[in-house]
Amino acid sequence: MESLNRMATEIADEAIDFADELGIEPVDLDNGARVLDFGVDAPGGIEAGLLCVEIQTAGLATVTTRMDEVAGAPIPHVELTSDRPALALLGAQKAGWELSVGEFEGLGSGPARALVGGESVLERIEYYDDFDFAVLATEADRLPDERVTERVAEVAGVSPESVLVCGFATGSLVGSVTVGSRAAELALFRLAELGYDPLAVRSVSGSAPVAPISYDEDVAIGRTNDALVYGGRVHLVVEAEFDDFESVPSAAAEEYGTPSRSVFETADWDFSDVPEGFFAPAEVTIDEIDGPTHVYGDTDEAVLAESFELA
Repeated sequence: MESLNRMATEIADEAIDFADELGIEPVDLDNGARVLDFGVDAPGGIEAGLLCVEIQTAGLATVTTRMDEVAGAPIPHVELTSDRPALALLGAQKAGWELSVGEFEGLGSGPARALVGGESVLERIEYYDDFDFAVLATEADRLPDERVTERVAEVAGVSPESVLVCGFATGSLVGSVTVGSRAAELALFRLAELGYDPLAVRSVSGSAPVAPISYDEDVAIGRTNDALVYGGRVHLVVEAEFDDFESVPSAAAEEYGTPSRSVFETADWDFSDVPEGFFAPAEVTIDEIDGPTHVYGDTDEAVLAESFELA
């Protein structure tokens, strides 16, 4: 398998070539690292969000948008499909790196994680990358600086000038698109946490609404998670049966029906105290090859309408 970071680097180069058209801004740091502002100070947009997801998944997923409805209101939805789901979603896209350097606090996603290792989910899929460049995406209300990129370089085993970071705020259009694209990743990760072999998932398709933007990060985090927990829908093609498929959707969690922001406030915004089952798409269809097709969960447009403040 070709290096995920190599493939992501090629897509990032394309983003740089079309930075003006995408509404993103390349920033060269003094230590040689490059940051692409996808939605902190730069405006970004839906197309920028789609390309950011391609970078996060190292090009192993097809990402697009379509128009649909939430409680009768026309709302764009983001769709992602991958036939290499373990690599694309768990090996690359998953926001599994908590970055805390000085005043910077953010979630890291993208193939640089596979250079670092140490995550149990990477051990499950038996993939570790070896490449001279590290590509990461950060979800934070500020762009990473020299100290952050030097930390990334140190942990990933590359030089600072070989680090490229795509930065976006949750409260941005790129943030709404990229978080919405994670419906399939959440379903696959939930399956893995329940004990199912993620390598036995042949193909996944997921969709979720693109949450309305708020510059209040607490509101933005609540809305983007509601888009997944109450509006996310996923189809998986799997190779083997499993006794606990019904526990995959968020509807199986006791907290289902409560807006995400309220759940997070109850946990004092400590996400480790939020039950794992809550971080899942609302509805899943699981198609067993040469076996039955299971449908579990349901979307909740009433919670979405309240969260999105649909008037």
